[in-house]
Amino acid sequence: MKLDGKVAVITGAAQGIGLGCAEEFAAHGARLVLSDILADKCAQEAARIGREFGVDAISVPCDVSKEDEVAARFAEAQKRFGTVDVAVANAGIIKAGSILDLSPEDFDAVLGVNLRGVFLTGQAAARLMVDQGVKGSIINMASTNAVVAIPNQLAYVTSKGGVVQLTKAMALALAEHGIRVNGIGPGSIMTDVLKTVMNDDEARKMILSRTPLRRIGDPREIGQVAVFLASDYASYLTGQTIYPDGGRLSLNYVVPVDD
Repeated sequence: MKLDGKVAVITGAAQGIGLGCAEEFAAHGARLVLSDILADKCAQEAARIGREFGVDAISVPCDVSKEDEVAARFAEAQKRFGTVDVAVANAGIIKAGSILDLSPEDFDAVLGVNLRGVFLTGQAAARLMVDQGVKGSIINMASTNAVVAIPNQLAYVTSKGGVVQLTKAMALALAEHGIRVNGIGPGSIMTDVLKTVMNDDEARKMILSRTPLRRIGDPREIGQVAVFLASDYASYLTGQTIYPDGGRLSLNYVVPVDD
């Protein structure tokens, strides 16, 4: 799957799944605009990816919940590369709390990044693509938690459920322009947050017991799904959310875990 010369904007790209997506897009020849609120780390990773993969990769700091910053990011992408072919709306945050104790401020903060940020990124990308006649691909990062729920992650699971429906509505509106919109709903992926959790033996066993493949996913495995969705191999795929979850959503019991 070649993406030679394609321009991809990836949010939340300083670490975790966003960085894994950036590395896979670079490995397939795409030019990159990486953005993150962690400006210094994002710039470092963009420079490293450019060196290691031999592609053009720039970094643009961005808070995806702020419309002016999202607009500035796409303006910079257009200034540098002339267009945008792919947008990966990946940036996300977590703030714990159930219906009994989650503050409205934390609820708003999570939806501001995880849902409003996906909307703003998708809208800016779509408007640019339509204006330039680009038959591009927009990829929204959902989660298995769009389907199942965790009681003390009320805001997070709500935001990811919204992303799945937003993806469908975007896909229907943009189909006439030849722009495809799909989602990815990862299961347990070895991000920095999960690495900390996996240090606890009981937590590790619990996570693996719900995962039929009995391992944690790698961020670049999610990047590979994103590359597929951005490529011509997915040319007849839109409005869908793919769940690379090690079999989690198909499981209605637990599996044994080795000590």
